[in-house]
Amino acid sequence: MTGFDAAIFDAAIFDMDGLLVDSEPVWREVEIAVFGRHGVALTEESCVQTKGMFLPDVARYWYARCPWEGPGPDEVAAEIVDAMEVRLSQEATFTHGAPHALDFCQQRGMRLALASSSPRRLIDAVVGRLRLGDRFAVIHSAEDEPAGKPDPGIFRTTAQLLDVAPARCVVFEDAPAGVMAAKAAGMTCVAVPEAHDVTGGGAGGSDAGLGGADVVLGSLADLDDAVLSGLVLPGHDAGHAPPPPRRRRISGRYSGK
Repeated sequence: MTGFDAAIFDAAIFDMDGLLVDSEPVWREVEIAVFGRHGVALTEESCVQTKGMFLPDVARYWYARCPWEGPGPDEVAAEIVDAMEVRLSQEATFTHGAPHALDFCQQRGMRLALASSSPRRLIDAVVGRLRLGDRFAVIHSAEDEPAGKPDPGIFRTTAQLLDVAPARCVVFEDAPAGVMAAKAAGMTCVAVPEAHDVTGGGAGGSDAGLGGADVVLGSLADLDDAVLSGLVLPGHDAGHAPPPPRRRRISGRYSGK
């Protein structure tokens, strides 16, 4: 333990896809294949438009723009879930630094939670494959919320289940929708751009849309006491209104300006 005041945050809430688990490339492959069968020609770049959104909302998003005949959006979303469950149960791997970030927060007395836009079936597939069941005090899916990210409901409910005030939670996210949801929930947010950049943002991933986060890291491996202590400005603490968002270049892998 260093000089960092671990009492600043009582809980750490992690997103799953693209943040803890290197699954975004798989999501893009499956979405491109499934929507393609229904006449919607997606590309990796177009998939970024719906990154972090609840899957039924993704299907409705594309149906509104490219209506297809046959199965409705919910049925197409179910096709994607079926394919993703098989892929994740066989292929899910940690992102760079994910085990470190989980250990780091746990060792500093924070309760850990997983809050994902993925359906519970997919969360269970990942948790089972990576043996994460004992890691999290709470596992929550947007499937159980009236609306998905960027609506803040998923994070507010997770905080309630943890019995921790929102201001004492730090959220780790990789998607703009998740960052918006975390900040709307009144929480501190650490953003980590996806490593597999498909937007031309560079080797560290694109940070487009992550400007609302309190800090942007190159990877979860960059998380340390200096990063967390820097999230609370002098004269503020977790019981007061959070400080204005700040952007910091934490590692050479972060390509943001």
